[in-house]
Amino acid sequence: MTTDSYRRFFRLGPFWKKLPGLARTAGLRSVYTALLLYYAYERKDTPAWAKRTILGALGYLLMPLDVIPDLTPILGYTDDFTVLAAGLTTVAAYINSEVKENAQARLATWFPAAEAKELNEIDENL
Repeated sequence: MTTDSYRRFFRLGPFWKKLPGLARTAGLRSVYTALLLYYAYERKDTPAWAKRTILGALGYLLMPLDVIPDLTPILGYTDDFTVLAAGLTTVAAYINSEVKENAQARLATWFPAAEAKELNEIDENL
């Protein structure tokens, strides 16, 4: 999978608008994964190749047309989550405690009742 062609779809405004709604349809884990990628991208220590991978994964999430349309119930976000998970696995070495804390803090502002144990599975696999 190459993410280079999807980087052009990443824009900060649409990213912040899409994430809260994504939790309702695709789940908190998808949003948390996207936030982990975003905050890893923001780190100055993350190398350029990893930042390109992150932009590709997040660009795919924002792309208006994708393999499985997001309007398709349940299956619609399967491809998006797969690309996010692949991107996260690829750049996992650049997900540190600060990145996790930033992602959890942002998620808590949108979903204060979110259970931390739902996100622990992702953190444990990093």
